[in-house]
Amino acid sequence: MRRMETSIRVRYVETDQMGVAYHANYLVWFEVGRTEMMREIGLPYIEFEKSGLMLPVLKAYCEYKHAAHYDDQLIINTRLSDLQKVRLTFDYEIRRESKLLARGYTEHAFINQEGKPVALKKFSPFLWNRLCQALEKQGEKGGV
Repeated sequence: MRRMETSIRVRYVETDQMGVAYHANYLVWFEVGRTEMMREIGLPYIEFEKSGLMLPVLKAYCEYKHAAHYDDQLIINTRLSDLQKVRLTFDYEIRRESKLLARGYTEHAFINQEGKPVALKKFSPFLWNRLCQALEKQGEKGGV
């Protein structure tokens, strides 16, 4: 799977009085990209939840390069960058046309309904294999 591109437009509610996007919205936009990518590879979050799994965020990092403004059309590039026994990592870039506005990553754990870490390969070989396939296909075609 190549990188997933998701398009969004900066809404007025996401900006301050000067029309500049509030910094925390970039993490929300990362979530939009991640959710769409998971849906695109056939693994919407609902599939994990049906299996009794959740994917909470362990780490979130965002490096801001330039501001987004009200009504900007943005592209969120998302890529599954790492898959381990009990966690996975996504990389992101947010651009306005060709200009890089921000880049970052989020790291997530696989946990059960009791909040305990789960080794996905043992817990759900189907979900593990689908994520491995997505990671391999990305490696073949490049990514973010």
